[in-house]
Amino acid sequence: MDKSIQIDNFNRYTRVSRETITSLKKYESLLLKANKKLNLIGNSTIEQLWIRHFLDSSQVIDYIDKNEKSLIDIGSGAGFPGLVLSIISRDRKIALKTKLIEKSSKKVNFLNDVINKLHLNVDVVHKNIMEEPNYFSGDVIVVRAFKSLKVTLQLIHNKARNWKKIFIFLGKTGKHELLQASKIWDIEYKQRASVTSNDSSVIEINKLKKK
Repeated sequence: MDKSIQIDNFNRYTRVSRETITSLKKYESLLLKANKKLNLIGNSTIEQLWIRHFLDSSQVIDYIDKNEKSLIDIGSGAGFPGLVLSIISRDRKIALKTKLIEKSSKKVNFLNDVINKLHLNVDVVHKNIMEEPNYFSGDVIVVRAFKSLKVTLQLIHNKARNWKKIFIFLGKTGKHELLQASKIWDIEYKQRASVTSNDSSVIEINKLKKK
């Protein structure tokens, strides 16, 4: 799909300002430059960046309330979805303090570079969350392309506190993972079809406890 068509599709879905599109184009430029050395995203997704990564990341923004003030992105990688959500939340006048948790020092440096150049209200935490002994807290937790659902739920149960919503992006195996998780966890959630892939979905968890 041509890049201009991708941007049109992105804008049709998100309804963001021209200034926000400009910010995302700057993010795109920094990402593509850094990707040559850091392998931040797969080469097969570069030509569909605005759909595969920007639009995909943005699809939960409509379900974040203005009274939710903090967001944590676990295993942020190249900044998806956390950085995209921060950029769009600024456009929508949502005062969302965002924290990106990432274990790779090279990716952390990249994320900080984007944050500084786009003047975003975002902190980067350089930690391996799987080995972190301390608790973390935030109104909204987002997880995309991280670990299996089983591992992710256990991590959040063990270490997350005072959250209101959890958004987890699921791929082709999502249905099976949810079925397996329901045997162990009492989960109150909504599942929405992905806007970018027919075999993917996003779940919004409002309650999580062990059976």
